[in-house]
Amino acid sequence: MKISDYEAVYELWEATEGMGLRSMDDSKNGISKFINRNPNTNFVCRINDKVVGAILSGHDGRRGYIYHTAVNDLYRNKGIGKSLVKVAVNALADEGIKKAALVVFVDNKKGNAFWESIGFFERDDLNYRNIVIDEMK
Repeated sequence: MKISDYEAVYELWEATEGMGLRSMDDSKNGISKFINRNPNTNFVCRINDKVVGAILSGHDGRRGYIYHTAVNDLYRNKGIGKSLVKVAVNALADEGIKKAALVVFVDNKKGNAFWESIGFFERDDLNYRNIVIDEMK
């Protein structure tokens, strides 16, 4: 994925049920920072020059993280999502990452079913905690 893919990818994200977007983090500038920091771990799938799938992934040197995985509804159940995850996980492994995590909204039934179907298990021994730093200033 390159920043030149941003508009098409953002359109895909907006059309994806269960996708949580945040204006600052998911702005073109925010995604550009992420891609620059993780230049080898973000991917799109194109069919006939149209972006039909995308995945963001990156790491902090210790743990990998997967974000905003989406496939256009018309192209689902064809292995695109699974292939995007595989290439992203392989890219993380190539950078020495041994474990990856992701977050899915509880009410995103399709998303949770997808991740479970490809081997990502739900942890019930952790509490996910979050703070919005820009709202604390």
